[in-house]
Amino acid sequence: MPIDTDDIERNAGLLLHRYEEETDSFQFLSVPRSIHSDCTFITEEHLPKGLEQISISRGQLPSIPKIPQAPLNYIFHSAYCCSTMLARGFELEGLAMSLKEPQILNDMIGWKRRGAQPRDVAAVTDHALAFLARPFAESEAIIIKPSNIVNPLAMVMLAMRPEAKALLLHAPLENYLNSIARKKMWGRLWVRELLVGRIKDQLVVGDMNVEELLGLSDLQIAALGWLSDHRLFEMLASKFGADRVRTLDSETFLADKKSVMQKLSDHFDIPLDNDRIENVLEGPAFTTNSKTGESFSADDRRKIQRDSAALHSEEIEMVAKWAKELAASYNISMKLQLSLV
Repeated sequence: MPIDTDDIERNAGLLLHRYEEETDSFQFLSVPRSIHSDCTFITEEHLPKGLEQISISRGQLPSIPKIPQAPLNYIFHSAYCCSTMLARGFELEGLAMSLKEPQILNDMIGWKRRGAQPRDVAAVTDHALAFLARPFAESEAIIIKPSNIVNPLAMVMLAMRPEAKALLLHAPLENYLNSIARKKMWGRLWVRELLVGRIKDQLVVGDMNVEELLGLSDLQIAALGWLSDHRLFEMLASKFGADRVRTLDSETFLADKKSVMQKLSDHFDIPLDNDRIENVLEGPAFTTNSKTGESFSADDRRKIQRDSAALHSEEIEMVAKWAKELAASYNISMKLQLSLV
């Protein structure tokens, strides 16, 4: 089909979806705002099938200065910490739009791990961010919530956009371990896959060899991945400071969602008044499960955690103690600085 580069330049409804490294091309999908709201994530698994798509060489696309840019902010997270709920809370027509786990950023991490040159990854990521930051409407901000596998690019993504601000969101260690344990085999396989990625990213805490890593239990592997992200978040907070980076844990968020929305909208420079905040608190973003769409509350989440803890408390306590000792030996604080609340 004919490609209208002017439309690509300005139309945020043409989502930058994939990077084709063999041809140095970007793939765009027609994804209007309504589909964003209906999708858990804007990834292959969750987007509707059969969306109109076009691919074009990056050399034929507008350069970064020519692409209209909305104010851009990030929610980086370490998984199972209500990040999707929080991102959905900023799907506010006229004020902001959230992009939940764009596939293109996962492509950047995959390309990097396969040995791409850092300067090439940086150049393509920079171009990708420019297309992701196209405004859906005048005066709206864009908030990108990448997948947690994209965390190794957080330092670069913040450096590339000096005006961008970020929230670093995590679950307390014991809660994170509880989430992994109750997902049974699939959760335990996932944390091992995640750690393999972090090893490739050269972000793993400690210097354990393969034999030592294989000797760890599944929940120890989970804790090691959590610690590695925690140390990265600590580095981001130290480097960029309170004007650009704030931190938050999921339990603080759930305990006072209104205060978090107020303070985060201030941090992101989004003029969110009390009435809009109340609408968010009462709306589907905060009252339904982001994965299933079913009614779901903070009390429901706490009950699930309590029931799971009853089954796994001994293992969780032992692993949490081990992880805290490991953190102390590497001078990693279990409490992040620059708390939002």
